[in-house]
Amino acid sequence: MIPLFVALALGMGGATFYTLRLAFRNPDVTWSLKNNPEPWEEYRDKQYKFYSSVSYKDHTSKAPEF
Repeated sequence: MIPLFVALALGMGGATFYTLRLAFRNPDVTWSLKNNPEPWEEYRDKQYKFYSSVSYKDHTSKAPEF
């Protein structure tokens, strides 16, 4: 019974960590529009995902700058 609770606790902890990381690190989420109205602009050429098959060091954004 103890391994079940350990596995359950690890799963819940991982899900909580992932949700909080998405809420605070994802450029599509903004908490304060007055301080930073376009937060996605600072992530133009940065990798913010856990894993990506694209090398962001050699990759430039195709989006226009405003």
